[in-house]
Amino acid sequence: MHSVRVQEEDFSIHAEWKACHERLGGKAGAVVSFVGLVRERSNTGNVSRLYLEHYPGMTETSIEQIVAKAQQRWSLFDVIVIHRVGELQPEDQIVLVIVASAHRADAFAACEFIMDFLKTEAFFWKKETGDEEAVWIEPTLNDTYRREKWQK
Repeated sequence: MHSVRVQEEDFSIHAEWKACHERLGGKAGAVVSFVGLVRERSNTGNVSRLYLEHYPGMTETSIEQIVAKAQQRWSLFDVIVIHRVGELQPEDQIVLVIVASAHRADAFAACEFIMDFLKTEAFFWKKETGDEEAVWIEPTLNDTYRREKWQK
C-alpha cells in the first residue's frame, strides 16, 4: 500500500503517522519517517523563500515510479510521500516520507532510497530567493552520488 501526494497545503506529521499506523493493523515492526524543511541559509546566502513548480500528473508519476522501485527492493507494508509545491518560507515543511516494514533495516533503507531519488528523479523545479538574487536549484553532485550508490 502507498500514498503519493503533491500539494500546496502543509501536512500534519502526526495525522499521517496515525493513518499509517491504523492501516498497518499491528503487522509492522518498524516505521521510519523523514521530514524535509526549507533552510534559512544556502550556498548563496540567506533564503527568504523557496518556490517549487511541478507538472501535474508527471510529477506524481515520477514519485510513484520511485516508490515502486523501493517496493521492489524491500518488503514494505506502507509508504507515504507528500511533497509540497508553491511558495514556501524558511522552516516550512517541504516533504514527508513515511515507510513501514516488518524490520527496521528495510524501513530505514527504503526511506533513504526514496529521498535520494526524490532529489534527482522527481519532476520539480525549485527557485530559491535570497538577499540579492533568485536562483534555480539543480541537484548537487552529492545528490547524484547518493542516488548512484543505490545502483551498485
